[in-house]
Amino acid sequence: MKGHVGNPVFAALAEAARSGEPVALGIISGVKGSSPQKLGAKALFYGDGRIVGTLGGGCLEAEIQQRAVQSLRTGQPATFDLLLDHDFGWDDGLICGGKVVGLILPQAQHAGEDFWVELAGRKAPLTWGVCRDFAIIRAPAGEGSLTTGSAAGGDWLYRETISPPCVLWVAGAGHIAQAVAPLACQLDFAVTVFDDRPALANHQFFPKEVSVQADTWERLLPLPLGDAPGFGLIVTRGHRHDALVLRHWIHKPFLFLGMIGSARKARTIFEHFLDEKIATPAELERVACPVGIRIRSKSVMEIAVSILAQFIEKRAELVYDKVGHAARL
Repeated sequence: MKGHVGNPVFAALAEAARSGEPVALGIISGVKGSSPQKLGAKALFYGDGRIVGTLGGGCLEAEIQQRAVQSLRTGQPATFDLLLDHDFGWDDGLICGGKVVGLILPQAQHAGEDFWVELAGRKAPLTWGVCRDFAIIRAPAGEGSLTTGSAAGGDWLYRETISPPCVLWVAGAGHIAQAVAPLACQLDFAVTVFDDRPALANHQFFPKEVSVQADTWERLLPLPLGDAPGFGLIVTRGHRHDALVLRHWIHKPFLFLGMIGSARKARTIFEHFLDEKIATPAELERVACPVGIRIRSKSVMEIAVSILAQFIEKRAELVYDKVGHAARL
């Protein structure tokens, strides 16, 4: 799907279904205490030793890989239940003290190319899972978004809902946007850049994964945000254009907005918006200006890192914490 990096495990499963290559899918379906990976982590194991994705690395992943290769040989699915104590993780420092349980599914590609392509594309929410008989199926409409491990109950060993990536709209196509956009794509945002300067808002400056919209602000600003959770970043070429964009975007259903600038700039714009009744205090609370976490950033790339670190934190707080980790990719 354009504008984000999809799940490489699902994409690899689709390719395996196309080619008929045997693979085993490993899933962490339950976690207790500390672990190197979280609920819903996935890895795809090949008979020649290749791995796509990760279940945590180190001895944990090596142990599961060994079991996955054996499962490929026998064709029999399996479960695992591993305690990450001193005996297990001494060699590579993986002494988390937690416990992970999970599934190993040989020939997972037999669920079908179309099935895995749809999951990889993430164009709409889709709930899928693993039944008690280890069958991989789409969950019926109306099923809950997430049940895993022994908590699944009923007919499910594991179930999750895969959702479209969070949207990131960037107003301005200058040097900050050019640093932020490609990095945001790698961090699983669906990125669109807007600017009224076609000379900058084009794929000469942005990778093909980024959607680019070049037009007058009068045409760009009324565009609807859509249904996916949305985040906005305002980094135009000046205070006047920043305020113009904020005047419109403040009323869109963004979960969080960031704007480049100083605390003084924020006070000036916010006071004007309140005096003129352009925005409410609650709406302005969603706006971070200056945007980004404080890491003493100076270079453009450092500024981009500080901005996206804040957006990652807000995404975890406002989206992931509400839907469960296994809906993440």
